[in-house]
Amino acid sequence: MTINELSSQDTTDAPAATGERADLLAMLTKHRHFLRFTVRDLTDEQAGLRSTASELCLGGLIKHLTSGERSWTDFILNGPSAMGDFAAMTEADWARRTDEFRMLPGETLAGVLADYAEVARRTDELVAALPDLDATQPLPRAPWFEADTRWSARRVLMHIITETAQHAGHADIIRESLDGAKSMG
Repeated sequence: MTINELSSQDTTDAPAATGERADLLAMLTKHRHFLRFTVRDLTDEQAGLRSTASELCLGGLIKHLTSGERSWTDFILNGPSAMGDFAAMTEADWARRTDEFRMLPGETLAGVLADYAEVARRTDELVAALPDLDATQPLPRAPWFEADTRWSARRVLMHIITETAQHAGHADIIRESLDGAKSMG
């Protein structure tokens, strides 16, 4: 599969979702499309370039969303242990998280997009198959989460949608700064 085919891939073979689930997945699919569309016709090198004052690059944004979506779907299934212990993270752990935001030597745009497509497929299947979107898990302990808070599967999915939409907007700015191409306008 070519990078352009991967970047334009909008559907998965997930079980058919209906009602609210179909609406939520349709919104997520839309924002995933905009994100993938930003990398059309780019080389691996271009996907790793910083084109703004930010540390972000297009490939890194996709890697970050892949990791985040994977972690949040694991959270739906397994609770806070799936997210790790943020209080116990070492400098090396934080460095690995920072690497999610950049293309590393040997990484390819095609590989990053393939990983994202696989995580998207898994998320879509999970959402369609979950017995209850109201089922909750306690959030992990972290300075950015309110203590003793629980999130439902629905709220986690809305968070994934929000993150994807926000980063698709970042990607659009980065792409326009890179070569003038626009994704959303």
